[in-house]
Amino acid sequence: MLAALLAMHHDLALAERSITFHRDRLAQLVHPERQIGGHEVSHVLDCARRLAEAVAVRDVQSRTVAAVLQSLARVTTPAPSPAPASAAPAASAPAARTARSR
Repeated sequence: MLAALLAMHHDLALAERSITFHRDRLAQLVHPERQIGGHEVSHVLDCARRLAEAVAVRDVQSRTVAAVLQSLARVTTPAPSPAPASAAPAASAPAARTARSR
């Protein structure tokens, strides 16, 4: 289980680094002082697509890790409440009397 959690942590860290890289690259490509020509448009679109993929991967990884960690939490079972002893025999007694009279 520890190996799986460490692998998930590694994948999550990789997705975070990818998000940072593509966000910075996209900021460079659309810098206000830079002209965007036909050639640069394809780079902007590719970088935006890769950024969206990295965010999706990070979201899936984080939900998976959260679910695994939540499943490892200890569940405390409530103490069983004592049932009232007088209610159960009283309900079955009239049924027994009816059966004998037939």
